[in-house]
Amino acid sequence: MLAGMTDPGSSAPLRRRRVVAAAVAVVILVVDQLTKYWAVSTLTAHASIRVLGDFISFQLLYNSGAAFSIGENSTWVFTVVAAAAVVALVWLVGRVRSRGWAISLGLLLGGAATHLLDRLFRAPGFARGHVVDFIDYNGWFVGNIADIVLFVGAVLAVLLSLRGVGMDGKSQISRSNEGAK
Repeated sequence: MLAGMTDPGSSAPLRRRRVVAAAVAVVILVVDQLTKYWAVSTLTAHASIRVLGDFISFQLLYNSGAAFSIGENSTWVFTVVAAAAVVALVWLVGRVRSRGWAISLGLLLGGAATHLLDRLFRAPGFARGHVVDFIDYNGWFVGNIADIVLFVGAVLAVLLSLRGVGMDGKSQISRSNEGAK
């Protein structure tokens, strides 16, 4: 075996990818919660701070629903969905061998986990908490760092899928060629 190469059956690549995904998720969780702390302590409700002209401003909102405030009276449902997403993503992270997928899953896990924390521990109460949103996109919608990260993680997952990259790091094309032999 060449120096620096690992045995395909080795668990070293798996451990490294888990560490990458976990590190990405933790960084996202910390950054998102710190920016929400800043927003809650600095911004007042309904006051807007212009950042990039009319396109982006900061405005503090508490969202009991999902994107675009859909399902505002079903906060507990979003708590259950976020918890299920976190569990599923942790399970997938435990199996990933691709660096790209590790990053994508880490982004998704970090975003889902930080939203779950908001749902569990913010007012008005346990499992009914409202997500802190503060980045206003020209009045179209108001979001947070986790929303941006969830979008980027989902786009990365789609791109990896379109390129045929499996979570095991193998190309779907090479896998189909192996099956044809």
